[in-house]
Amino acid sequence: MRTALFSLLSCLVLSHLAPAQTAKPVSDPVEWVNVLMGTDSKPSLSNGNTYPAIALPWGMNFWMPQTGRMGDGWAYTYAADRIRGFKQTHQPSPWMNDYGQFAIMPVTGKVRFDENERASWYSHKSEVAKPYYYRVYLADHNITTEIAPTERAARFRFTFPQTDSASVVIDALDKGSFIKIIPGENKIIGYTTKNSGGVPANFKNYFVLIFDKPFTFRTVFHDKKADQQALEFQANHVGAVVGFKTRTGEPVNVRVASSFISPEQAELNLNEIGSDPFETVKQKAKAAWNKELGRIAVEGGSVDQTRTFYSCLYRSLLFPRKFYEIDASKKVVHYSPYNGQVLPGYLFTDTGFWDTFRSMFPFLNLMYPSLNAQMQEGLANAYKEGGWLPEWASPGLRNTMIGSNSASIVADAYLKGLRGYDINTLYEAVLKNSENEGPLDAVGRRGVLYYNKLGYVPYDVKINENAARTLEYAYADFTIYQLAKALKRPQAEIDRFAKRSQNYRNLFDPATGLMRGKNEDGSFQKPFNPFKWGDAFTEGNSWHYTWSVFHDVQGLVGLMGGPQKFVAKLDSVFTLPPVYDESYYGSVIHEIREMQIADMGQYAHGNQPIQHMIYLYPYAGAPWKTQYWVREVMDRLYLPTPDGYCGDEDNGQTSAWYVFSALGFYPVCPATDQYVLGAPLFKKATLHLENGKKLVISAPANSGPNRFVDAVKLNGKPHPANWLSHRVLMQGGTVDFMMKATPNQQRGTKPDAYPYSFSTENR
Repeated sequence: MRTALFSLLSCLVLSHLAPAQTAKPVSDPVEWVNVLMGTDSKPSLSNGNTYPAIALPWGMNFWMPQTGRMGDGWAYTYAADRIRGFKQTHQPSPWMNDYGQFAIMPVTGKVRFDENERASWYSHKSEVAKPYYYRVYLADHNITTEIAPTERAARFRFTFPQTDSASVVIDALDKGSFIKIIPGENKIIGYTTKNSGGVPANFKNYFVLIFDKPFTFRTVFHDKKADQQALEFQANHVGAVVGFKTRTGEPVNVRVASSFISPEQAELNLNEIGSDPFETVKQKAKAAWNKELGRIAVEGGSVDQTRTFYSCLYRSLLFPRKFYEIDASKKVVHYSPYNGQVLPGYLFTDTGFWDTFRSMFPFLNLMYPSLNAQMQEGLANAYKEGGWLPEWASPGLRNTMIGSNSASIVADAYLKGLRGYDINTLYEAVLKNSENEGPLDAVGRRGVLYYNKLGYVPYDVKINENAARTLEYAYADFTIYQLAKALKRPQAEIDRFAKRSQNYRNLFDPATGLMRGKNEDGSFQKPFNPFKWGDAFTEGNSWHYTWSVFHDVQGLVGLMGGPQKFVAKLDSVFTLPPVYDESYYGSVIHEIREMQIADMGQYAHGNQPIQHMIYLYPYAGAPWKTQYWVREVMDRLYLPTPDGYCGDEDNGQTSAWYVFSALGFYPVCPATDQYVLGAPLFKKATLHLENGKKLVISAPANSGPNRFVDAVKLNGKPHPANWLSHRVLMQGGTVDFMMKATPNQQRGTKPDAYPYSFSTENR
């Protein structure tokens, strides 16, 4: 039966694939990035929910054209036709919204401050959007705006027509702001306090703008009222308009920087530009991107595949952002969003571990370990300053999502060899999480007393998403178990977390073969609808969360009755209709709609809980099914276009999934040494590892039809296993995939080829 099925699938692949133009070898990877990928989104349907981030990799400040109204999380949408300003942004997603933002907008004609009055029509045909450079023509004002970024500053260049009424608006936005015009220095300073939460009472983003042309007039605005006499003002909503007389084609240049620490530090941050002219800043930004993107060189894919790969790689290098600055003595310092103090050391922010523990942080451990070591130092600082590890930081603690996934972030980094930071403080932090609820539902472990006593968070004790919490806590406990062993902690402590890692078993319902909420008395919840989103689960249903046993897939295989039944259950995800029960939410949330329209049954790649599920076939002796479905997802659900994602991109997670999958392997279980094999997308990929080694992944026969792996060689020797070792890959070498159009149903079918599972660990 399975042979016939895959013969049919292979025929479908052969008949539906059209020839695609092969991309030339990539020498300038940043030029393959489409920063507009994912921007054609809205609250009811996400094709990425991204915005064009004009920035440096992991930069403290991003810049973006603003099409949405002030305070709208959908600040740039591809379908919009007017730009209201160019915003410094720190927004990780529209759902989290922004903080510390302010906007700049050039205008001609009468003085206009209001965001609707100053807005201008524009066209994507006159828009150039790259990671290191943005250019657009503002039709209503006959102005061209250009932006080139540094980590904490940027250069603007406004090219005006001939007019005596050219002006630039600086909008410090509402919720408390300050502005001051210093005409003698062609300078404007101020601050914004606008935020969406997660900040102390003294939070401010201080900004400075220096123009290369004297002001011919200036006006301060406060709460929409113009004040031509004042040079400074503090109110709920303030801003300024400064004017110029310009010749046709005359540029007005502006240097802009900001700081969360002080006005003086904002001026220091301008040193990132120094005296560099616009083109130099632009070229330096381009070089910075090419340095990081060039760490992976892919060859032999189509133009669209290559564009998608580098667009996803770009998204994987934005978050978490640097939240530290360099002071006058060249020391690393940061404003703490946890206690409001200025303190020494690194800090990073704007990431949600519920999303990014899965593949984003493992990708950093593979390709950018020194950077992630700084991030680990920043996590230790966050714990010392706020008392808890931030499961979702933006910039400080935010009360969203569930889990205790910081344990995975900490454990995976240390177990993958990262050092040079305070691991003992981080271990103390994950231990604290394992025994305590936090000040917010999303901090610590909500329901931890039930979990530690009963082995699960009950369904009927008024703790939402309880089954999802149980499954994620069990995996987190596994990662603590792994870290405890590495740190040579007491055996009783190691054993405690080993035992808790098996708590997933308490929610498995043999009658349905799925995970199910369980009441405090030990009975399963009734009624049970496995297609019901939310309720016992988080942004998904039982068909999505049943597979969240990252660390003990063999244990799950056993619960389901063995490999054949396990594989059949995996197959069912794709063959079931995309039905759903949205009653928990009261309406169809966008994640449900994205699953419904993907034409992949119950597989919901647009959200994180099920993204690893495709890679579980190799644990049950059917790796060719992973090879088939991984290619299907990459071909059908990713495109280098404004509608290019199939759900929220989520701070690099959905992009890192693509990057890993295109390379041919994926980290199903962070905090182990293993990557599960899939099948590469390109004929060749070269990874320039940070330690100076080079890893070459070769699949010369790769093509649309040839998606199946016939054999694998590691450093020239046959490699029968369904996984690769991180330690071995970090030594450099070669991984050769022999590809063909039909599946090899003999390779990887024996238990000794299966990836790691806790149940089969030699303890």
